[in-house]
Amino acid sequence: MTIDDPARPDTPEAPPAAPAAPATATAPTTAPSTATTPRRPGAWSALRPLLLRLHFTAGLLTAPFLLVAALSGLLYALSYQAEKVVYAHELEVPVGDTVLPLDRQTEIARGANPDGTVTAVWPAAEPGATTRVLMADPEAPEGTSMAVFVDPYTGEVRGQLPSYGSSGALPLRTWIDGLHRDLHLGEPGRIYSELAASWLFVLVLGGLALWFARRRTKRRALLLPEGGPKSRRRTLSWHGSVGLWAALGLLLLSATGLTWSQYAGENIGTLQDRLGGATPTLSAGAAGGAGGEHAGHGAGHQPADPAPATADIGVDRAVDAARAAGLDSASIAVTLPAEGNGYVVKETDKQFPVQLDSVALNPADGTVVDRLAFADYPLLAQLTRIGIDAHMGVFLGLFNQLALAVLALALALMILWGYRMWWLRRPRRPVGRGAWRKVPVTLLLPLAAATALVGWFVPLLGVSLLVLLAAEVVLALVSRARTKRTAAS
Repeated sequence: MTIDDPARPDTPEAPPAAPAAPATATAPTTAPSTATTPRRPGAWSALRPLLLRLHFTAGLLTAPFLLVAALSGLLYALSYQAEKVVYAHELEVPVGDTVLPLDRQTEIARGANPDGTVTAVWPAAEPGATTRVLMADPEAPEGTSMAVFVDPYTGEVRGQLPSYGSSGALPLRTWIDGLHRDLHLGEPGRIYSELAASWLFVLVLGGLALWFARRRTKRRALLLPEGGPKSRRRTLSWHGSVGLWAALGLLLLSATGLTWSQYAGENIGTLQDRLGGATPTLSAGAAGGAGGEHAGHGAGHQPADPAPATADIGVDRAVDAARAAGLDSASIAVTLPAEGNGYVVKETDKQFPVQLDSVALNPADGTVVDRLAFADYPLLAQLTRIGIDAHMGVFLGLFNQLALAVLALALALMILWGYRMWWLRRPRRPVGRGAWRKVPVTLLLPLAAATALVGWFVPLLGVSLLVLLAAEVVLALVSRARTKRTAAS
């Protein structure tokens, strides 16, 4: 990510102007004075060199983080389709005439992995798909469940694989997800991804301001890259026009990426809660009088005499009760009772229009203990859920994944173009050094206050910005010392 030149860099410098002719003795001496008071530069004229310097320096130093995030994000966007090919044996089966009961399929999975404890069942969402029985298994990698894939028509166990997260990522996608999230370095590695997300929106917004303010003879050059021979100007044209088309998507990726980051994510969550946009939770208590934010939604279904606590209606009846309660999506996940909770049946169809309703059921008789509809989420919680799913590539299915791949490729290309522009101009004086001194105090103070506020809210952005400022001071001192030595010699 790099910059626009103050002048047109590919235009040869104009030859020095010819010396002015000396004044003659016959020139009139009574001509009125044409001297005028110099016009003060506008706000943009003062801010542009500073923004130019920030865009150049920050882009130069943070581009490696962004490039890794872009390339790993590109792999992740393609991993959904790759997963279907690599694990076709576990995921797909020939369509049969009759489907075995879910309870029977669960027992088959238990027999295939007697050391595991069944925690959830994902029924086949479409004909020709397997049923996924999730188990807590000591052999599974940390943070994952062992998924046993069962042919719903014949009961054949098609295989066992670790499954991660609510999207059910299998080993290939899980590995790529870890690469994108933290480079497989754990919590320290998450700093890289948060730093990339923190600077991405700054670079995009700054680049847009510089690109729109750039002087051009044709409006077409705003939207489309220029042709002509290879030069820094043509590279800048590709960098800017592609950035313009990708800007909205990159800003959404930055915002949604920060929502689950380590430091900024905590501040975003706190702000979301204070704005009344917290995601509501389902009360899964098996007792009829379970409390919670949505307690009482199923009060009309409460039995007068609760059934014995040891009774269990089973997975099939739990699914039937959930269907009767209004869950009509083909994609559902059934969480089995544990630690005093009942069955929880959730819709898992995150593609538009989303179906994410859920119900909690009394395991003794199947009555509805609580119900939570996605339509009841606060608007901010809905937007957060949709934004995260879009970032993960599941909101619009294949189209979403292709859009993510295009954005990741565009970001990688803009970074490479940015480095090329820096390489082409490297012998020149660094762009905009000391530009902040030219900004009027009346503009600099509010700008500094806003920057401090954003830096506090997005901590890694604030810390890295302080590092950049310290580096600027050091470079200025070195340059001044070098100038003094040159003058002395």
